[in-house]
Amino acid sequence: MPRGRSSSDATTLAMALVGYEIEKQKIDEKIRQIRAQLGVRKGGSSAAPAAKGGGPRKKRTLSASARRRIAAAQRKRWAEHRKKLAGKGA
Repeated sequence: MPRGRSSSDATTLAMALVGYEIEKQKIDEKIRQIRAQLGVRKGGSSAAPAAKGGGPRKKRTLSASARRRIAAAQRKRWAEHRKKLAGKGA
């Protein structure tokens, strides 16, 4: 009795490979269609396309009062942090 793989195993595997390649082509085509509908380019990100304005967003600026509030909150956090450090070291 011969050992190893029989020729029928190789034929079955070859036929399975052909079938899977056909399925892969169908899936790739569906992916292309969906990307075309979304307007996503091949090398682009998978995120939704930018707003209808197109170009990059304008940089948002904070008002002076908002910057003061943020700075005050940060100073408060640092003061609490320093107080904790001083309490541990003493």
